[in-house]
Amino acid sequence: MKISANRDDLLKPLQQVVGVVERRQTLPILANVLIAVKNNALLLTATDLEVELRTQAQVECKGEHEFTLPARKLMDICKALPDGAALTLEIEGEKAVLRSGRGRYTLGMLPAQDYPSIEPSNPSETFSLPVGVLKRLIDKTQFAMAQQDVRYYLNGLLLELRPGRVRAVATDGHRLALCDAAFDDETSIDLQVILPRKAVVELGRLLGESDQEAQFEISNSHLRVHLGDSSFTSKLIDGRFPDYERVMPNGETSLLLGDKDELKHALARTAILSNEKYRGIRFRLSKGLLHLQAHNPEQDEAEEEIEVDYQGDEMTIGFNVGYLLDVLGVLDGDQVQMAVIDSNSSSLITPKDSTECRYVVMPMRL
Repeated sequence: MKISANRDDLLKPLQQVVGVVERRQTLPILANVLIAVKNNALLLTATDLEVELRTQAQVECKGEHEFTLPARKLMDICKALPDGAALTLEIEGEKAVLRSGRGRYTLGMLPAQDYPSIEPSNPSETFSLPVGVLKRLIDKTQFAMAQQDVRYYLNGLLLELRPGRVRAVATDGHRLALCDAAFDDETSIDLQVILPRKAVVELGRLLGESDQEAQFEISNSHLRVHLGDSSFTSKLIDGRFPDYERVMPNGETSLLLGDKDELKHALARTAILSNEKYRGIRFRLSKGLLHLQAHNPEQDEAEEEIEVDYQGDEMTIGFNVGYLLDVLGVLDGDQVQMAVIDSNSSSLITPKDSTECRYVVMPMRL
């Protein structure tokens, strides 16, 4: 079996699937990529038993064959070859030999029949979303997902579909990110699913800026997304996501309106001298003015003042500066709006004149 390909045609799909491969594997075969060759198409599959990604590349070959090769080593070899280099891959017994120019690289194989596969049950719901919409929902919210929280349902992203609307929500218990989008739905679908953290990250990497439609299939325990030549499958988190509507600040609020970049840069400078562990920063609000202050155990102190549109009562609130910078990093528009109640209540952050994306940050005691 001899496969001929262009380095560039092979590298892109390899880079897509290799993100699924865990660096530390309990099963040696999970460090490999499954390669199936048929009709001048090379189908690549990678999985970690939770997430699976399949994609393909165009090659020249005769016959059909299935085998597995070390995913990262194969990608690194292709990456190191010159742009547009021609390469051949030959199967010789239990080895695969990759040749390009005067280079020769021999890789060990493992049996294709031992490679695990994720096979979801029949889908109970199917629908499609524009790729651009899905990518925006993920990009605007994924930073707020928890990491290794004992409340396992927080270690992921809630995808909620209602007639005419799709929403993504993520929270780690200290902050919350929510993004809405219009949804052309002919089936009046109504569901909630929680995607695991790794699935969200890999799906975000896979999606590009395009007008393509992503086809979704959802079963009791899995989600599958068909996107062009690629197919992405993930287990779903079995749990009940918190009632996020309850944490949205309500009651009488005072509004702060300021320049997003000016606030972002002032926070970044002040954060340099904040406590490295707690990252606390003090907001002192007065009419037309925001005073920022941070200090650390080494007795270093930073202060900044910026002009803002604020007409409420004087108030002092503590925040984790990292949370605020994360929000400002994804916020649309030039103006940022913060709704504050008092020093003990969460703040709602939105772009000016828009509630499509909303961010809630809990206060800190400083």
